[in-house]
Amino acid sequence: MTITERFPRITDETLGALRRRIGQVVPRPQPYIETASEDAIRHWTMGIGDRNPLFLDRAYGEASVHGTLLAPPTILYAMDRIVSGYVGGLPGVHAMFAGTDWHFKRPIKLDDRIRGEAKLKELVEREGRFAGRAVQQIYEVRFRDQQGEEVAWADSWCFRTERDTARQRGKYKSDAVAQVSPAEIAQVEAEYEQERIRGREPRRFSSVKVGDTLDTIVRGPYTPTMAIAFVQGWGGLYVYAHAYAFDLFHRHPATAIRNNQGVPEPPERVHWDNDMARAAGVPAAYDYGPERVSWMGTVATNWMGDTGALRRLYVEVRRHNLSGDIVRLGGKVVETTPLPGGGGVVRCDLQAHTQRGELSASGFAEVELPA
Repeated sequence: MTITERFPRITDETLGALRRRIGQVVPRPQPYIETASEDAIRHWTMGIGDRNPLFLDRAYGEASVHGTLLAPPTILYAMDRIVSGYVGGLPGVHAMFAGTDWHFKRPIKLDDRIRGEAKLKELVEREGRFAGRAVQQIYEVRFRDQQGEEVAWADSWCFRTERDTARQRGKYKSDAVAQVSPAEIAQVEAEYEQERIRGREPRRFSSVKVGDTLDTIVRGPYTPTMAIAFVQGWGGLYVYAHAYAFDLFHRHPATAIRNNQGVPEPPERVHWDNDMARAAGVPAAYDYGPERVSWMGTVATNWMGDTGALRRLYVEVRRHNLSGDIVRLGGKVVETTPLPGGGGVVRCDLQAHTQRGELSASGFAEVELPA
């Protein structure tokens, strides 16, 4: 199929209109979930491939130090669309989720009702190697529980890029789409079986030293089926059916991009439709950014155990994980800071690499451990 130049570009006029929104509260899009029910927690946990019983087994959670089932901290992506990359302005210009800086004040517990409030924080114009003129669009989102208390806040950002320019520049190599061998499948299966979760055994601050490594976890090989599994827990940004889809297209005409059959579909289909991904300058369908940030969160929660507390998770998404890609994520301790009342905070650098050795994501976690 020959794809012509059919997507809008970033202009001074549209960028100026978006700048005028900085500091304003964003009208709240309907979230996928508002209550961390047992079902919602399970769907999210399974969607990111996490097998921690603290998030899956109610009896285990009730017997833990928390006295209740917990949710992976990144379930907040399913409770607010803005933090997940639902950006406004620059109609028709592609949005690529690029990272989040999470700050958690307490765990997310069973039946918590949580609402996010978002503001456009900053716009940073860049000249990108991937797609020419680009804009980094940063939102600040604050989350409050049913008592009105703040449980977390985050800065989350996307890059707005020109689809046609990205396709014309051809950043990705022709061999970027992986062919996965039976031996690689067997290796991945073995790594899944060997994944270790600290669980009930406390990891104490006094036992940790700089240079310690966090166990590596594997995710993939990535497929559109895995994207669908993630969306079942997360909800997606523009995944609607029938009249709801046409309501979306009526409100936001630039989200209606016709497929090969002439039917309008949302830009989110780059995650399962190779043709749409190629139109955006990527050789195949690819994963979701919040999904990869959540995998990094699993590295931290597997390591810290039930008595640890994830205080901060900062992740930059570096490139697309394409269909077929295998990603391995791990980290190491780089700093330890004692707290006056005992215990301390441990900072761990995190990295994710594809089977080709490419840096897929990087960042750090800050974990509070008991004395």
